[in-house]
Amino acid sequence: MMDRERELEKYILDHIDEEDPVLHELDRETHLKVLGARMLSGHLQGKVLTMISKMIGAKRILELGTFTGYSAICLARGLKENGKLVTIEMDDELESLARKYFEKAGLLDKIDQRIGSALEIIPTLSDKFDLVFIDADKREYLQYYHLLIDRLDSGAYILADNTLWSGKVLEKMAADDEQTQGILEFNAAIKNDHRVEKVILPLRDGMTLIRKK
Repeated sequence: MMDRERELEKYILDHIDEEDPVLHELDRETHLKVLGARMLSGHLQGKVLTMISKMIGAKRILELGTFTGYSAICLARGLKENGKLVTIEMDDELESLARKYFEKAGLLDKIDQRIGSALEIIPTLSDKFDLVFIDADKREYLQYYHLLIDRLDSGAYILADNTLWSGKVLEKMAADDEQTQGILEFNAAIKNDHRVEKVILPLRDGMTLIRKK
């Protein structure tokens, strides 16, 4: 089964647009230098993020969880002219690496990089966002959502990453597994929130697409 899945993934990657050289370099440097490199969005998810950003005609995007900047670059490349992406990352040690690649991608003028707690920074933002990408602390997903949903206009979108959480959503949860608990609580809340339309895409680790009615 695993061999079949790998073959299908390779087939998919062979039949979509090639990875941008800057993103390929960023992927390689992340895997060489950064712990937890598997958190990087990667080629397939990156292409999906760019496509969604373009499809909805995003002018303002908020990203929670910059990591090394791969997803921010992909989202920003889908922005309309004069668009802006605000990206928030807690780990200040990743700031310079992400910024280096924002510059290489020619996107410094489109990306507003913030360092700190998303829970503290979100209330200070005055922009209205067309699209929000949540890929930060899983324990705080529902808190992010509650902070954001009333600030979004009708028709705005939220993308939440890792909502299948390596299949842990199907397993008996350990009492101290706060990350899985956070994902389960988020998924349940979204399912029961009638203010939004929602669908879980089985892309990589699961990505929930949410549209405010």
